[in-house]
Amino acid sequence: MVWNQKEASRIAEQLESRTAEEVLRWGVERFSPKIAFSSSFGAEDVVLIDLLSRIKPRVTIFTLDTGRLPEETYEVMDRIRERYGVEIASTFPQREAVERLEREKGFYSFRQSVENRKECCAIRKVEPLNRALAGLEAWITGLRREQALTRTRLEKVEADLGHGGIAKLNPLADWTTEQVWDHIRKNNVPYNKLHDLGFPSIGCSPCTRAVRPGEELRAGRWWWELPENKECGLHVNPKEKEEFEKNG
Repeated sequence: MVWNQKEASRIAEQLESRTAEEVLRWGVERFSPKIAFSSSFGAEDVVLIDLLSRIKPRVTIFTLDTGRLPEETYEVMDRIRERYGVEIASTFPQREAVERLEREKGFYSFRQSVENRKECCAIRKVEPLNRALAGLEAWITGLRREQALTRTRLEKVEADLGHGGIAKLNPLADWTTEQVWDHIRKNNVPYNKLHDLGFPSIGCSPCTRAVRPGEELRAGRWWWELPENKECGLHVNPKEKEEFEKNG
């Protein structure tokens, strides 16, 4: 099933006023079993897992294990497994590609330039995601409009043109940070301990730091780069990125 942006926008308009759980139920009913949730186990993602636990049939949950995740991320993954009785499918980068990158450019090439960082993300995240999405008709993310400059026009349903036109569901698109944490606390949802140490957004360990007072939510991700560059390639629509960079 291939979507176009016009069809996706029409449905997104219908779902804009719906709750996150209603968007999830719509997606599961329409696309199951060819729908999956890509989770990095940040605050938004554990909220979605909690919501998905109330919906049948169960949705496949997968994660991109880059090989450089913080210990705290693995810990919360295990707590989620135990709490909800779910399986988590880990998708790893291609061994040969990682070995070649580290042999030729060292272990921190991603800090040398935006191009090098995107190369590392392409190997550790983008290519594994492409494999994980193969054969699916839809996938779910924890993206929110409030998170970054590159996400302000996010819709609850999109046509993911970068992955063959499958549907992309962003049920929390209109949620605030306060709503995310209210849900976590009210429902006693396990979460990454790094959030308590000033990490609102958590990626690979060497590419993530705590944010300082007054900084934006994703300031700790690739902190040596400009805000408009802070996407790893998983969620960038090429046309929107070109327009953003052109108009500022």
